[in-house]
Formats: sequence, structure tokens, C-alpha cells
Amino acid sequence: MLRQVLHAGLRTSFHALGRFVASHPVFFASGPVLLAILLGSSFSRYRVEEDVEGLLVPKHSLAKIEGNLVDSLFPINRSKHALYSDLQTPGRYGRVIITTKKGSVLDPLQMDAILELHRRISQMQVTVPASGLNSFNYTFSYLCLLDDKNFCIIDDIIRAMEEIQSARSSNRTLPVLRYPITELADGRQAYIGHQLGGVANGGAVQGAGLRGEGVRSAKALQLTYYLQSRGGLMDRVASQWEKAFCTELKQFGDLHPKLTVYPSTSSSLRTDFQFSSVLARRPLLASLGVCGVLAVLCCSMRDCVRSKPWLGLLALLSITLSGLTAAGILNLTRATYNSTYLGIPFVMLGHGLFGSFEMLSSWRRTREDQHVKERVASVFEDVMLRFSGSTLIHLLTLGLAASPLTNMDAVRLFCRTATLAVAVSYIYTLSFYSSCLVFTGYLETGYRHGCFCRRVPKQDRLDSKPAWYRYLMYTRYQDETQNPPISNNSNLNHVNSHPLTMNNSTVHSGHPHTANSTHGPPNPTPSLDPNPQDSHLLLGCMRRCYGDWITNTYVKPFVVLLYLVYISFGLMGFLQVSQGSDPSALVAMDTATVLYTRAQQHYFSSYSPVIGFYIYESAPYWNSSVQHDLLEYAKGFQRISWLEAYLNYLSDRNESTSQPRENFTHTLRHYFLKEPEFAHFADDIIFAERGQGEEPDVAASRIFLVAKTTENKREEMSILLDTLRRLSLTSRVRFLIFNPSFVYLDRYSTAVSSPLRHSLIAVIFLLALSSLALVEPLVAIWLGLTILSVQFGVLGFMTLWNVEMDCMSILCLIAAMGHSVDCSAPLLCCFASGRGESRTRWVRVALERHGIPSLQTLICYSASLVPLGSVRSNLTSTLFRCLMITACCSALHTLAFLPTLLTFLPPSKNRPGPHPDTDSHHRQEVECVEMNDTRVVDQITTV
Repeated sequence: MLRQVLHAGLRTSFHALGRFVASHPVFFASGPVLLAILLGSSFSRYRVEEDVEGLLVPKHSLAKIEGNLVDSLFPINRSKHALYSDLQTPGRYGRVIITTKKGSVLDPLQMDAILELHRRISQMQVTVPASGLNSFNYTFSYLCLLDDKNFCIIDDIIRAMEEIQSARSSNRTLPVLRYPITELADGRQAYIGHQLGGVANGGAVQGAGLRGEGVRSAKALQLTYYLQSRGGLMDRVASQWEKAFCTELKQFGDLHPKLTVYPSTSSSLRTDFQFSSVLARRPLLASLGVCGVLAVLCCSMRDCVRSKPWLGLLALLSITLSGLTAAGILNLTRATYNSTYLGIPFVMLGHGLFGSFEMLSSWRRTREDQHVKERVASVFEDVMLRFSGSTLIHLLTLGLAASPLTNMDAVRLFCRTATLAVAVSYIYTLSFYSSCLVFTGYLETGYRHGCFCRRVPKQDRLDSKPAWYRYLMYTRYQDETQNPPISNNSNLNHVNSHPLTMNNSTVHSGHPHTANSTHGPPNPTPSLDPNPQDSHLLLGCMRRCYGDWITNTYVKPFVVLLYLVYISFGLMGFLQVSQGSDPSALVAMDTATVLYTRAQQHYFSSYSPVIGFYIYESAPYWNSSVQHDLLEYAKGFQRISWLEAYLNYLSDRNESTSQPRENFTHTLRHYFLKEPEFAHFADDIIFAERGQGEEPDVAASRIFLVAKTTENKREEMSILLDTLRRLSLTSRVRFLIFNPSFVYLDRYSTAVSSPLRHSLIAVIFLLALSSLALVEPLVAIWLGLTILSVQFGVLGFMTLWNVEMDCMSILCLIAAMGHSVDCSAPLLCCFASGRGESRTRWVRVALERHGIPSLQTLICYSASLVPLGSVRSNLTSTLFRCLMITACCSALHTLAFLPTLLTFLPPSKNRPGPHPDTDSHHRQEVECVEMNDTRVVDQITTV
């Protein structure tokens, strides 16, 4: 009873809204256009997101907290050269990978060329401002990161190559270059595992405590130049230096064809990430054009009066105006844009086309002898409850993902913008598109051509026209309206077919709009074509062919088997889901970031980034058990450790490594750190003063670890991070590990997938709650299972299509929930509402009424995605694959799986209720209607 009362109230409200819109079509058509133009003029405030790292990494993570703690102890800005990261590094820098096509980069000729490039880069000047009296020339020595002696920090491989070049020029014995840890001329040990790549070792070389082998040849070499950015001016200078750096490398590559250079700077990721939007401009226009052509075809009919081709273009115009309005609102609120927003037009397109085609389908089921206002009110009463429900699902899923619960800004900002766009699109569908439906309705009532808008001549005048003219002006509208055929499917047989009601047989006499809003069901065996809607190609195919075929007894087993295959492949892909934390997977193809990342993975995948092992509390380093624990933790890593070097130093002096605290610290400060080869370890130890006359404590220290890795470096680093963190919880020594790349890896899968889980749980909860008052419980159950099935299939098949779980694929999965509801909810509700007839018959009726709008939406939506697949971008490739899989899975469920499963699964059809084909022996109730047209009198007289 509560459900019927709510339905009656909502339908009455929508009926009144439809009549109001139909009474003021000019206002509702012009208002959205003027508002869109007004807000669209705010594009002068258009801003692009600059902080790409903030978009693509978890906003709140343990790695960021650890990074802040590490920065307070050992400033990361000064430690960037030691904490090498193969992902984005904080601050400004220029980086290049140099590879040789033949031979080795350590050959004399190649080495001389590389050292010459280094000198040219060091002496390179940039002028800021470019002109004027206040212009200054800046070189690398002014911008570089400084060490404790105020010298520019350069890579250790440069020093090693300079030593080799100097020895070669003076005919001295060449120093041995070991890998991955070598010894420089000053006795200092240096890790060069991320500076030499494609290394072929010549055998083990013995050295003083060194772990490594002599290098025979190397295919690649990597150089990094770290810059300072101490404010606005220095940041501008550093930005200009990065551009000059790339130009210099391009010139070097042209002069040395045997060498290949792959440059990368701190701004490369941002530039290449936003470049996807530039590449997608023309394909997006092509998508709009393809969708427009198909929308026109889907709205066209053989009957030139009933045909509504302009409504297809007007539906796209409504979606475009809503997108322009939403963009204007974002500009006025000082929001920024990024390339992930490329998916928002397709979210709007899928939902907006669904509402438009549903309204058009409902219009064609209304009585043609009614006034246009009554027909529009009938459309609102029939469609808007379903359309509002699906819009609510969209807003719920996207809105919850846009909440502060989402830990990734890329997902949160996308969902926030998509929520605004869907809300504006819903309002424009109710106003602009509905008013366009009113205007085309007046064209139909005025017996005018649906495309050319001119009045169709009478039949006697058409007979004298050419054949092509008679073909264009073909219509049976006037004859069928004035002389309707006598059949069981008369328009006065009113069966309330609203899909959300429990009992559709109730007829409320005394309310004219109830009669006006009814839609007569189709007659399966008409004579003299009593259903003019059959002149629509898709409806005719669905009614005469597909509906009977999909519900055929011999077809059902194959459909069930197809569903089992669908679940099997989905499960196979679900078990192979991989984490996509690499930012280069979201940038345009063939860009500097992608080429650099490929070269890095090819030549420098043998070792992990440098991991900082930080002991952030005072520890008894002089204790033998603590020494054993720390050495055991670092065992198996390539390492540069002050503690290990100090213990070896004590052993070489024949001193015990287990000493009293004062002796241990005194020797460390006054002897070990004074040696030239160990002086650099002073940067790795922080001393805390005690009382006067007492030796200070070692308050904090760090060592550097490097792990041996394979091609799956990202996955192995994530496992290593979790393993060392678990170890830190049980260790007697309080330590943490950090590298700038950890902010991308730390709990990335959790941060990315949590919005999807929250939205999915919220939708299931909403369906369960609405089943108490608005939707039948079985409809809610079926809809929830459909959403889960579509999500499972999309997730599995996108994995099989080599799509990783990154922020872009998660955005598509969130949008897929609303898309699956758009396609399947009307069919489920229509089937569940029927009583008193076989399941098969009600499945056919549901396909005829709601399968056609879903099919039209899927055709236009899928075709609009095709141009997107041609964009040379990883981001758009992920977007295309996920959205195309979503469309295919939704189509399978709406047109195959659900129609088949509903023929032998609940809900039951045994209870009495509305009959899809009311027979002549049933009582026909004729209600009092306002005589708005003389044709109504003629029709009633005929009946």
C-alpha cells in the first residue's frame, strides 16, 4: 500500500511537471541555452592541474608520514642524489639515459662524447627574463644541489669516467670499475647500479671490503642533474633550464647518431600526462559526429510524420550544453582540469542518451489523438520515475567516490566533476530536451515532415509526384489516426504499464491524466498493421524476430552456457588483477616519459631504487647483539653502511667491536669520520649531546640498501616494503625505510579500489532500503545481482585485455555501475510488474518497451568510443578498453542473459494482474477525456 501511494504521488507530480514544461516550451528551450553560453564564457579562467604527483599517489599514506619524519632528520632535498628513485622525484631535475647501438658506452670514443656532453650541460646558460635590463644568465653551477663543501653534486659515474679518461691520457693503469659498488680515487665507495645499465661483468675483483665485479662493457648510462628551487624566481629559472637541457640533448643526439638519448625532467610527467587531452580533441569531435549520425538513424522511422530525426541531434545538443554548463561552474569555482576528465563526456553521453531514447519510446506508445501537452505529461509520468532513479544511482556512486573517504585525488576530482555533470544533464533533459519533444510533437500534430518540417501533401496530390518524392513523404499517420483499425489492441484498452508498480490493473476514474498516461501494449498478430510503430526498424526486428528467438526453448540452454563462459573468463581475469602504480601508464604514447621508462626498464631493472634504512631513535650500537641484528637486516642487499664500514675499521685496527659506549662513540667521531674515505658517512649520522664532558649519543643514523630485482620491479618493491615494515614492528631497533617512489607503491591498490567498494556497498544498501517503499524486493535483488555480475565481468575482461588496476580503470568501474543500471533496470521493473500471463510473454513485452531504448543507447555509445581507441595515449587506451567492455557486458545482460534467466526464475506470474494482450471478452473501461481534437470524436464513434 505504501509503495502504491508513493508511486501515485510521484507519478502525479511528474505528470504535473510534464504538463508545465509542455505549457512553456520556449522558456525551457531557451533558458538552458542562454545559461550554457553565459557560463561557457568563463573559459578565460581555465586552469590545468600542475601537481600530477598529488593526483596519482594516495593522499594519506604511511609512506608520506615516513617521508616527513625522514625529511626532519635528513633533508630529502639534499639526499636526492643518494635516494635515487626510478619514479618521479621531488623537486627539479634533469635526467638522461644514453644508450649505444653498437659497442659499449665505456669505449674511449663514447666515453669522450659523454664527458663532453656533461661539460656542455654544466656550462649551459639560460637567460631569465628572456630580454630586458634585468636579465641574468644562469648556469648549472648556480642552480645545482650543493654538498657540504659547496660543490655541485654530480653522479659518481662521472667521477669514475673522468678518472679512467685521465689514466688513459697519461698512459697509467686504468682503475678497475666495479659493479654495482665501486671505489673512487679518494677511497670512497659509491653505488652505481642505477647509473650503469646493460652491464657485462668481466669476473670477480677483490677489493677492500668491496662487493662487486669488474665491468667489461655497458650498454647504457644514466646521468641526473639535481636543481634547487628556492622560490618563484628560482623555480622559473629551473623550468627554463630543463627546457634548455632537453634542447641540448636533442642536438647531441643529432651529432652522435651511434648514441641514443632518452631525456626526462621533473616536468615531463606533467606535460605528457596533460598531452593526452590535446591528442584527444579531434577524436572527441569525431565521436560526437558518429554518435550524432547514429542517433539520427535511431530516431528515424519509415513514416515521415512520426519520424523524429532531429531529436537525436537535440539529445546530443542537450548533453553538450550540460557539459558546457558544468565546465563553466568549474571555471567559476577555480577548479583545475586534468586528463582523467576525458571520461566525463562518455559518462554523460551514456546516461543522457538513455533518458532521451526512453522518452522517445514512451512518446511513441502514447495515444496519437491526444493533445501534445497530454502526451508530454504522459511521457513524464511513465519515464521520469525510472530516469530519476537511475540518475540517483549515478549521483550516489559518483558522489560517494568524490567524498573525503577517497584517498586519491584523481578519483575524487573526477567523481566530483562527473557528479556535477550528471546532475546538470538530468536537469537539461527535463527542460531542454523535453521542450524539444514538445516542438516535434506539434510538428507531428500539424502533419508535417519530421525532417524537413514542411506539411505533407494529401494522398491525391502525392500520386502525381515522382517516386522519390512519394518515398520521402510516405506516411500513414492521418489515415490511421482518423480511421483506426478495430483490434484487441485499441488505444482505448488502457493497461497501466508503469514498471515500478505492484498492481497495474487499478484504473483511477475521475483523473484524466491517468488515462492519458497509459500506453497500449503491442499486438503480436496484428491485421492491417494496427501498430504504426512497427515502421521503426529496430522495434520491428525486436517484436517479430529477436523476442521470439531469445525466449525460444532451444536457445535458452546456449544462453545459459554463454553466461557460464562469461563467468569463467571473468573469474580467470579476476584472479590475475595486477596493480598499476606506474605513472607512465597514464601518459601519451611515444612521449619522453614513456620512452625513458622503457629504456629504464630494459637496462636498469637489475637493481631496485636505493632504499634508505633509517634508525630514528637512539640505539646501543656498541652492543654486539644490536650490531648482529642490524647486519642481519642488511644481509642479502647491496649496501653502503657506515656501521659495517666502522666495524671493519675496528677489526682492521685489531680493536673489539663490542666496546663501552664512550669508547665506541669517541673512536667513531675522532678517528673513523676523520679518514678521507669515510668522511662522507658524517652525513648519515646525527649526534645528540649529553652532559658536559661526555661523549654524545648517536641519536639517528641511516644506511642505504639496494635489492636485486627482476623485470617485475614494481611488484617486488611492494612486497619488500611490506616485509621490512612488518620486521620493523618486532625489531628491538626502531627503524623505518623510505624512498620517494614508495609514495606511489604504498597501499596503492587499497587507495584505488576503496572508492569502488564504497560505491558498490552504497548502491546495494540503497536498493535494499528502496525495496521497503519504492521498488519491489525482487527487482532490487535482480538489479543488485546484475550490477555485481557486470562489475565482475568488466574487472575480469579488462585484466585479460592487459588493463591494470589504476585510477583510470577504477573510474571506469565506478561509472559502469550507473551504466548497468540504466540498461537493465527498466527491463527488470517492467517484467516484475506484470501478472497473470506467462513469463515468456512478459519478457517479450519488456524487450519491446525497454530493450529498444537500451539497444539504441548501446549502439550510439559504443560507436562513439571507436574514435577514442585511435588516440596514441595509454590513458585513453585504458578508457576505451574499459568503457567498451562495460558497454558489451551491459548489452549481454540486458539483451541476452536477463531475458533468458527471467523466463524460469522468480518473480512469479501466477497472481492476477494486467494482461499484456487484453482479449475482447475483458471489460474495456473508457474514461472521460477532454475533447481537444475532433478526431477523438470520430475515433470513439468508430469504436
